Amino acid sequence: MGWIDVHTHLNFLKDKSPEEALIEARAAGVSRFITIGTEPADHPVVLSIAQKYFPEVACSLGIHPHEGKVYSDEIHQFLEANVDRREVVAVGEIGLDYHYDNSPRDEQKDAFRKQLDLAARHTLPIEIHTRDADEDTVEILKEFRGRLSGIIHCFTGTQWLAENALDLGLDISFSGVITFKNAGDLREVVKYVPLDRLHVETDAPFLAPIPMRGKSNVPAYVVHTAQAVADLKGIDLETLKAATRANARRTFPKLQLD
Repeated sequence: MGWIDVHTHLNFLKDKSPEEALIEARAAGVSRFITIGTEPADHPVVLSIAQKYFPEVACSLGIHPHEGKVYSDEIHQFLEANVDRREVVAVGEIGLDYHYDNSPRDEQKDAFRKQLDLAARHTLPIEIHTRDADEDTVEILKEFRGRLSGIIHCFTGTQWLAENALDLGLDISFSGVITFKNAGDLREVVKYVPLDRLHVETDAPFLAPIPMRGKSNVPAYVVHTAQAVADLKGIDLETLKAATRANARRTFPKLQLD
């Protein structure tokens, strides 16, 4: 029974092939991975990786808020045609990002709503990216209350956002950010989120946790984030591992976890 990295980008890794990263992660005790689609150009790549390694590796398909401006009928039709593949276990990553505003906010919202509707109709969980957009994220999610499940990935928001996400039926996924020196408020959110509603992830190759800070992140490093979560919750690693596996089994039914 190994750890599950519920959000990683195997196609973005800088110094390792997906196979090399998987070998390293297996040795560290990580046994399942969801590699994430973010834009039309990487969808065929993440699909091919997941097809090769499924069920060890599954994938998601979605348009990141940075790319909201490119969302089109053609992209929507591609998602409609491919999200029911066995290796596609979620719609994501989708959401809103007002920190960079790489796409106009109205176009981000439009793409977000369309993909939430797609996920609801296909009974698939979602992987949400939200940054500096807490209120609009919650308001849009309320439009789909009772129709969606999934996670706020790489959670870096406030307890208010966590409370509302949990109330709307979403889980919270924590990354290496919780180990950063200036993340004291976020560590309080880790303590707040119930054990049966949390996940761990890397978001590799980004945001390597301490003690690997400064290196390119890889799925194997999820064990460091897990240790930080366990310490904050006052539990041992095996208890956390069992809980996060149970949470992943519930949240991502297509993962085929035993």
